[in-house]
Amino acid sequence: MEEVCAEDSLRLNVLLASRPLAIRIQQSGLRLQALTESGEREIALNPNCREDLYLRRVRALISGHLLGSPGGYPVYIKRWTRMGQMQMRDESLEQLLLLAEPEAVMAAVSAPGLTDELARRAWWCLPDADNARSMLANPRICQGRMGPELAAYLLEHLPFETEPEPMIQSVALVLQEGLIDEAARLELWHKAARKSAYLVGFLVGAPDAIPLSLPPSPLLAGVADDLQRLAQQGNAHAAALARLLQPQGQAFLKTLQGVLKKPPNQEVLEAALAAVQGYLAALRPEGGPNQDLIQLAEQAEQELGQLPELVACQQALPQLRPQWLALRQLSGLGYAILRPHLGDSSAIGSLMRRKLEPVTQGLNQLIETLSSRP
Repeated sequence: MEEVCAEDSLRLNVLLASRPLAIRIQQSGLRLQALTESGEREIALNPNCREDLYLRRVRALISGHLLGSPGGYPVYIKRWTRMGQMQMRDESLEQLLLLAEPEAVMAAVSAPGLTDELARRAWWCLPDADNARSMLANPRICQGRMGPELAAYLLEHLPFETEPEPMIQSVALVLQEGLIDEAARLELWHKAARKSAYLVGFLVGAPDAIPLSLPPSPLLAGVADDLQRLAQQGNAHAAALARLLQPQGQAFLKTLQGVLKKPPNQEVLEAALAAVQGYLAALRPEGGPNQDLIQLAEQAEQELGQLPELVACQQALPQLRPQWLALRQLSGLGYAILRPHLGDSSAIGSLMRRKLEPVTQGLNQLIETLSSRP
C-alpha cells in the first residue's frame, strides 16, 4: 500500500507520540484535528492521490501505530458494533477514539464501559444525535457531567427529527432526572400538544412525572387502605391499580388518551402500547400474551377467578371488578391488538385512524373505567 506523503507522515507520528486524547478528520479542508490535554492541535493534510484514498491511508497509518492493524478500523469490531455486542476495556475504548473513524466512535459510545471522560472525548470526535442518544442510555453518562450537555443538544436538535422513533427516544432520554430544568421540561410538554411522538416520549421517560395537574380518581376514595394493605403483601395488581388511581397515574392515562386521539402513524401507536406494557410490566413477568382486545377481555375474565393475586384483589374489593378487568387487559397490550384491523396495511393518518377506531374506542373505555366512579 502506498504511503502518505513524507511531511504528513512525520507530523502524524510526532502527534501520535505525544499521546493525544482523541482524533478526528474534517474532510472539508482536509484537516486532521487532535484533542490533547492542553487543547486542540490541527494538521493540514497534503494528499498525493485522490482525497478519499488518501484519507484511508492516513487512517491506516494511525491504526497501524495504535493497534498494529494497518488495514484501518478492525472489521470484527464493526461486526460487533452492529450486533450490539460491544464489550471492551476502557483502554480499548480510548484507542477507538484515536482512529479518526466515525464507526469507531459509534462503537465507543455504545459500550457499557464508557466513562464520563471518554464520553467527553467521543462527543468532541462526533457530536450527533445518534451518539447523544446512545450515551444518555448509559446511566453512568446520564449522571455525569456530560449528561446535561448531551440532553441540551437533543432538545435543540429535536425539531429537525422527522421519524417517530428518534423523537420518542430523545424526549424519553432528556426527561431523565437531573438533565433539564423545569422550564425546559414544561416547554417540551407544551410542544407535545402538537406532537404525539413527544407524548409517547413522556409516557416512556417520565411515566410518574407527567406535568398534568389532575386529582386522584374518585375510585380511590374508600379503597386506598385496602389497596395499600394488598400492595404491602406483595400484590402487584393492587400496587398497579393504586398507582394508576393516584394523580400521576391519572396523568399517565390522560396522556395515553392524547396519543389515542390522533396518532399520526402505526409506529407512534405501537410505541404507546409498548409504554403501557412497560408501565404494567410487573403484572406479566412472563411477557405479553400476543392477543387482541377481545381475547384479552376473555382471558381477564378467566384470570379473575384463577390468578391468586387477582382472586385476592376481587375478594378484598369486589366493587372494583371492572377496574381489575381493565387493569389486566391494559397490561397485555401489544401489536396484536392492531393486527386484526391493519393486517399488512401500511396506512397512516386518517385512513389508519378509521381502521383502528374499534381499538382506540376499546382502549378509551378501559381508560375511563380506571378514571371514573364505580
